[in-house]
Amino acid sequence: MQTHLADFIRDTPQGQEAAAILRSCVHCGFCNATCPTYQLLGDELDGPRGRIYLMKQMLEGQPVTRVTRDHLDRCLTCRNCETTCPSGVQYGRLIDIGREVVEKLSPRPLGERLLRRGLRRTLASPRLFGSLLKLGRGVSWALPGGLREHLAPRSPDGAQRNPGYEVGHPLTRRMLILEGCVQPTLAPETNLAAARVLGYLGIQLIAAPEAGCCGAIDQHLAAPEAAKAAMRRNIDAWWPTIETGAEAIVMTASGCGSTVKEYGQHLRDDPAYAEKAARVSRLTLDLAEVLAREDLSHLRKGAPRRVAFHPPCSLQHGQKVRGVIEAILTGLGHELVPVQEAHLCCGSAGTYSLLQPELSGQLRERKLTHLQAAKPDLIATANIGCQSHLAAAGGVPVVHWISLLAE
Repeated sequence: MQTHLADFIRDTPQGQEAAAILRSCVHCGFCNATCPTYQLLGDELDGPRGRIYLMKQMLEGQPVTRVTRDHLDRCLTCRNCETTCPSGVQYGRLIDIGREVVEKLSPRPLGERLLRRGLRRTLASPRLFGSLLKLGRGVSWALPGGLREHLAPRSPDGAQRNPGYEVGHPLTRRMLILEGCVQPTLAPETNLAAARVLGYLGIQLIAAPEAGCCGAIDQHLAAPEAAKAAMRRNIDAWWPTIETGAEAIVMTASGCGSTVKEYGQHLRDDPAYAEKAARVSRLTLDLAEVLAREDLSHLRKGAPRRVAFHPPCSLQHGQKVRGVIEAILTGLGHELVPVQEAHLCCGSAGTYSLLQPELSGQLRERKLTHLQAAKPDLIATANIGCQSHLAAAGGVPVVHWISLLAE
C-alpha cells in the first residue's frame, strides 16, 4: 500500500515502522473474514482493512476526528487478522502506533481520560485491585447491573485447595514466574497449581517481588512510555536470577506472555535495555510450552473430564502457540469436545469488556454458545481475563487448564 507520511511523523522511528507495515498490506480483505468486530457489525471501518485505511489517512496528515478514534477503540487487538493475513502485516504494532497518535491529534474528553488512567492504575496494582474488588463484592447489591457483572465470581468450589502433588524430585532446576496483576486476586489457585506441578517435575518457580504488571495494560491504552517503564522494571527484577541460571520465565497468563515475548521489540532502541530485553523475550515461555518439553507420564491423571477448551487470542494469535494445551490434556486422558469458531475472541481483551461492554457482551454470548454446545463438564482456558469474563456468564465452571493437572 503506497503511503506518504506527514511531516510530523515521517522521520520518526514510529513513522518508519508504520510506513513499512502499511507498505506490506495489499488490501486483499482476507483479514475481515476472521475479525470479530467485522463479523458483528459488518462495517468496513470496523475490520482490519478499514482501520488500516483510517490510520494511513491519519498518518498522512488528514483530519482526525472522534469517528477515527471510535473505530480504533472498537478493535479488540486480538490479532486474528495477523494469523489470517497472507502478507504478514504486523497489524498489532500498527494499531498500537495508531492509537498513540490519535490520542495526540484528537484528545479525549476529560471523563474518558480519567477512566482510562484509573483502569491503568487499578488493574496494574494487585494490592489496589484486591482492595477494590473486596469492597465491590461487599456492596455488590447496590451497584448497577453492568458494573456488578464485572465483579468476577469466586473460584469454583474446591479450586483453591492445595493440589495433590508434593515435590516429586529434588528442585534442581529454577525458572522465574510472573505472578500477574489481577490473577493472584481472581484466581490464586492458578499459580499455586503451576508451582506444584512443576515442583513435582523438579522445577522450582521463583517470583521476583519487584516485578509487576507486564506492561500490556499501558501499551493497549496508548501509554507506551508507561509500558516501557514497566518492562524495564521487570527486566531489572528478573536479571539477577537470569544471570545465575534461570532456565525460563514462565507465564501462566497468556496475555502477559504475549507482551513479555515482545519486550525485545519494544525496547530495541533503548541502548541500556535492548540486549537484556531480547534475552528476556527468548527466555519467556507459556506454561504449556514448558510442560510440553517434559515427561508428563507420571503425573496424576485424575478423573477424566469432558472439556471445552478456549484458546485465548493472546495464545493462538499473539504467541502463535496452537494445539499444545489440547495435546497435554488429551494425553492425560481428558476428552476435548469440539468447539466451533475457536479462533474468534471471547470479548474480554484486557480492558475491552469495561470500555466496550455491548460488543464484549455479544462476543461472549456467541463464544459461550459454542463452548457449551456439547455440554462439557467444564470450560478450560489459559488467560485470567478470558477465564473471569466467561465465568461471569457461563453455565458451567471455567478454570485455568493447569488446575486439571493438579487435581
